[in-house]
Amino acid sequence: MFLGLGVLRLTPQAFWRVTLCELAAALGEGATPLARTRFAELMQEFPDHGQ
Repeated sequence: MFLGLGVLRLTPQAFWRVTLCELAAALGEGATPLARTRFAELMQEFPDHGQ
């Protein structure tokens, strides 16, 4: 709450509507890209059977 209301100075209404991804992006904490090898590992571990 301190970061959203204090640092970013969001209104309470805006703070409660912001997603965690949006909050992280606003704070410059973007997600690191997923490596192709890790993506392949995850595909093996969690196959999509819905096709």
